[in-house]
Amino acid sequence: MTIDEGYIKYDSDWTPGPAPDQELTILLDTWRRPLFDAGLIGHYEDLGVGYGNLSIRLGSSDQFIISGTQTGHITDTDGQHYAHVSGYDIERNRVSSTGPIQASSESLTHAAIYELSEAINAVVHVHSRALWDALKNKLPTTADHVSYGTPEMAHEFTRLYRNTNFRASGVAIMAGHDEGIVSIGHDLEEAATRMLTLER
Repeated sequence: MTIDEGYIKYDSDWTPGPAPDQELTILLDTWRRPLFDAGLIGHYEDLGVGYGNLSIRLGSSDQFIISGTQTGHITDTDGQHYAHVSGYDIERNRVSSTGPIQASSESLTHAAIYELSEAINAVVHVHSRALWDALKNKLPTTADHVSYGTPEMAHEFTRLYRNTNFRASGVAIMAGHDEGIVSIGHDLEEAATRMLTLER
């Protein structure tokens, strides 16, 4: 586990503001809780950092609502724990967001995944040592030299979507991001259920 686990690596253009869309944050909370209860979202006590995040696309745009950075330790989240990503530049490693909290350190990865297809409307990123060890290189897997929260990781998901069965399976392992796993879905229920099914 690298010590920089969970920290923002992108250039953050954050404007403090009110909580994002209430209906969508309630939906995010609804599906975050079973992921939290399963230990797929949580907090590394030894490192003092949180892990795991989820997002939902805003309409047909490239904007989305995502859990805020370092919220993994919170049992019951609400609108104060989410951010609206209003813009980004993958090549320049920049994310623009508004809300009560800065967007997750994985926001660039979520953004890149939404660019892959208009059919993807939700992204879930969790951590599990057991699942990561068991499924790495069995499910679509990113290159092991590519770390989280970077433009290179964003490009890796483009490669997986084009060249592996990630498009169909909806789940990928992040080899260069210890314990990291991502699922996608037509909606948040599908993305979260894919991850919870792996856990079972």
